[in-house]
Amino acid sequence: MSESRRAPSTGSRPRHRKRRTALAAGIPLVLTAAGTLAYGTDLGLFGADAQQNASAATAAPAWATATADGFASVDALGQNGTYGGRDGKTVTVKTLADLEKYATASEPYVIVVAATIDMDPVGKEIKVQSNKTIIGSGTSGQIVGGGFFLGQGVHNVIIRNLTIRDAYQGVWNDKEHDYDGIQMDGAHHVWIDHNDIRHMADGLIDSRKDTTYLTVSWNKLSQENKAFGIGWTDNVTADITIHHNWIRETEQRNPSTDNVAHAHLYNNFLEDVAGTDITSSYGNYSRGKTNMLLENSYFQGLTNPVVRDSTATLVQRGNVFSGTTGKNESGGTGGAWDPKTYYSYTPDKTADVPALLKSGAGPRSSLGTTTTTTTKAAAATTLTVAADGSGQYRTVQAAVNAVPANNPSRVVISVKPGTYRELVKVPANKPHVTIQGSGGSRKDTVIVYNNASGTQKPDGSGTYGTGGSATVAVEADDFQARNLTISNDFDEAAHQDIAQQAVALRTSADKVFLDGVIVSGDQDTLLVDTASKDKLGRVYMTNSYVIGNVDFVFGRATAVIDKSVITLKKRWNGTSAGYVTAPSTAAGRKGFLIANSTVNGDVSDRSFHLGRPWHAGGDATLDPQTTVRNTVLSAAIKTTPWTDMSGFSWKDDRFAEYQNTGAGAGSASSDRPQLTAAQAADQEVADWLGDWTPSAT
Repeated sequence: MSESRRAPSTGSRPRHRKRRTALAAGIPLVLTAAGTLAYGTDLGLFGADAQQNASAATAAPAWATATADGFASVDALGQNGTYGGRDGKTVTVKTLADLEKYATASEPYVIVVAATIDMDPVGKEIKVQSNKTIIGSGTSGQIVGGGFFLGQGVHNVIIRNLTIRDAYQGVWNDKEHDYDGIQMDGAHHVWIDHNDIRHMADGLIDSRKDTTYLTVSWNKLSQENKAFGIGWTDNVTADITIHHNWIRETEQRNPSTDNVAHAHLYNNFLEDVAGTDITSSYGNYSRGKTNMLLENSYFQGLTNPVVRDSTATLVQRGNVFSGTTGKNESGGTGGAWDPKTYYSYTPDKTADVPALLKSGAGPRSSLGTTTTTTTKAAAATTLTVAADGSGQYRTVQAAVNAVPANNPSRVVISVKPGTYRELVKVPANKPHVTIQGSGGSRKDTVIVYNNASGTQKPDGSGTYGTGGSATVAVEADDFQARNLTISNDFDEAAHQDIAQQAVALRTSADKVFLDGVIVSGDQDTLLVDTASKDKLGRVYMTNSYVIGNVDFVFGRATAVIDKSVITLKKRWNGTSAGYVTAPSTAAGRKGFLIANSTVNGDVSDRSFHLGRPWHAGGDATLDPQTTVRNTVLSAAIKTTPWTDMSGFSWKDDRFAEYQNTGAGAGSASSDRPQLTAAQAADQEVADWLGDWTPSAT
C-alpha cells in the first residue's frame, strides 16, 4: 500500500447511531446448524407457551445470520450494522469461476468456500460487491495466490473463516506487486473475522481511501513485511475497531493507522519470535491525525512496540510489554474518547490474551459448516429464554422443565443477555440439552446463585451440602453449555459461621461439553463428578475460564480443560493461598488433564498448588490423577506444586507435568514429576475422551 496522501473528499462526516440488534426475519441468531423442529402436535410437547419453529430444511445456521461487533455494528451511512449476505441465498463454491460469479453479483449471497481455490492469474483480487458473506467451510476454505478487493461505496461485507495465503513473489519489501489479502478503497461496514492471512506480496490487509465502520477481529496475520496498513487519505473520518488479532512474524504496519478519527485497538497479541528471519521494526503506529485508544493488548519481543506521530493522539491503558525494546509512546492533544458511546464491548484480561488468541484466532471448524437432516429424531429444537418476557420462557429452569422426558434429539435453550438469579437442574432423563447464551460475549448471559454447603434449605430439612449448593446441576448425558457465565457469588466474608464450599457448576453425567464459558466462584467452583462411582463421566472444557481459590476443580470425572484460562483468586480476607485441583479418580480411570492452557491470576507469587489428592470419604482404593501439560504457569504456582490432603500423600497417586512454561514452571525433581515423551504420548486429549469427539452440533 502506498502511504502517499490523496485529496480530501467533499462528503460530510456522518453522524453515528448506536448499534441495533439485527435479525433476519423470523430467524434467531442462535439457531443451531441442524436448524429447529418442533415435536408433536400443533402445540408440540413443550406446552402452549412454546412457539413452533422453522423446519430443519429451511432454518439458517447461526454463522449465516451473524452480525459484526465494534464499529462495523454502528448504524451510519444508510447501513444498519454489518450482516453481509444474510438476506440472500446460501451457495457453496469450489472453483474460482463460481466464487467470482457470486462475489461480484449485485444481489446478496452467503458464499461458502469449501475447497482450496487458486487465483489465476497470481495476484488476482476479486472485486466483491455489497451485501456479501464470504466464509470458509470449516478449515477447508483457502484462497491461494490472491485475495479480495472492496471498492468505493461497497458496504455490508463479511469475510470470515478463510485462509488467504501465498501470493509472495520472492521480494520481501515488494514495490511492484500490489497483491494484498484484502484491500478496501472507500468501503464501509466491513467485518473481517477469524481468517488466517499470510505470506502475501504487498500487505495482508489494506484499509484505504476513507474506508470506515470496519471491524477486524480474531484473525491470524503472519509471515509478511506489511501486516495491516490504514490510510492513503488526508481526511480524518474513518472509524475502525481492531480486536483479538494475533499478529506475529511481521515487520511493520501492525497496524500503521493514518488519519483515523477513532481507532480502537484492544486485546491484540503482537509477537516477534526470537531467532527467526523476520524482525519487527515497529508495532502499533498512530500517525497523521489519528486518535487511537490502545488497551489490554499484549506485546511480546517487539522493537518499538507503540509509536505515534507528533500530530497524532494515542491513549494507552492496560497493555503488557514483555521483552520489548525501543519506543513505547502515548500522548497527544486529541483527547481520550470512549468506544462505549458507539458500541458495547468487554475486553478480556491482558494476561489472558496470548492463550486466548493462540487457541481462538484463525479459522474455526464450527463456522461455515452445515449438518443436513430430514428426520425428526436428528433435528434440534430451540427454546428461547428472556427475563424481560420477550422469549418463550422467563427462566432457564422453566425451559429445562419444558424439555420432554427422554427427548431423542438435541434441544437448544437459547438464553438472551441478562442476569438470571436462579438454580438450574438438568435431570438425568433429559439428555441432549444445550444451554447457550445468545449475546456477543460469554459475559453477557449470567446464571448465578449464592448457596453454600452450610446454607440452610428453605424447608428446614438441613443444609445443602457441597454438591447441593450448585447454581447449575447437570445430571443428563450429552449436555452442552456455550457462550455464558455460570457463577456462585456466595459471600464468604459475611458467612464465616457456615461451611464455605459453594459450587457454581456440578456435572454428574457423561459427554459434557463446555465451550466458551466462564465458571466462577471461590471454594469448590467446578465439581466434575459421575452418576456413581462405577460409571464413566467425561467432561471437555475448551475456550473457557474457570475461576476460584480452593480445590476449585474437583471430583471423580474424567475431565479435560483445554485451550482455556484458569484464574487464581484471592481468599475472602485478601490472602493468597489455594489449590487448583482436587481429583478423586477411581483406580484404572483417567482423572484431570489440563492442556494448552494458562494458569494465572492476581495473587501472590508461589502461593498456589496445582493440586492435591482427594480420597473422598477416606477411600484408599481411589487413585487421584492430575496431569498439567503444555500450559503456561504464572509465578503464583509453588515450586513444589503438589501437596498432601487428609492424610493421603500425593506421591502415592498420579500427579505430573509435561513441557509447561512460564515463571511458575520448573524442572523435574522428586517433588515435581515430569512425564517422559513416551508417557506424554499416552496422555493426550484423545486418550481422555476415548470414543467421544465433542461437537457443537
